[in-house]
Amino acid sequence: MLIPVKAFSDAKARLSDALDPAQRAQLAEEMATTVVRAAKPLAVWIVCDDTAVAEWATRLGANVLWKPGRGLNGAVNEGVADLAHLDIDTVIVAHADLPHAEQLEWLAASDGVTLVPDRHGDGTNVIVIPTESGFVFSYGPASFSRHQAEATRLGLAVNVVHDERLAWDVDRPEDLLTPAWATPR
Repeated sequence: MLIPVKAFSDAKARLSDALDPAQRAQLAEEMATTVVRAAKPLAVWIVCDDTAVAEWATRLGANVLWKPGRGLNGAVNEGVADLAHLDIDTVIVAHADLPHAEQLEWLAASDGVTLVPDRHGDGTNVIVIPTESGFVFSYGPASFSRHQAEATRLGLAVNVVHDERLAWDVDRPEDLLTPAWATPR
């Protein structure tokens, strides 16, 4: 499992109208912790370029892949290559802002590439790929369609999973509202 994590102090700037910097940092850390816990029993690697994030990851028992100055796409591409060198065949890449993530292990059951789009069908919240596939990540607006095209370019089967818990990411103030289906069980 690979989770890219931005410095908590810099995370979620688009929420500045709703939360102050300390609240945004706390929210980012809480969501990232949820995603790490949802990855159990899988081994987790956090790809980051922030000392506080690396220390947090270590406290949670995750491994750290230090990738300063790479940006999201570069850090994830290099992180997947690092995992391939560790003889890991398949990797789940999940964003750290999925507050309703649960039990991510099942996503690795399919062959080819598994894509979990955000609830708007625009972004890609989770991707499962064979590490040796040569897949090139392209996050940002419309990443879901680009990731589908990349899998097709590589001749890999594409499995799209629509999961309401994994589709709910937090980017805008309205995303802070808890959907009715996410009430505690």
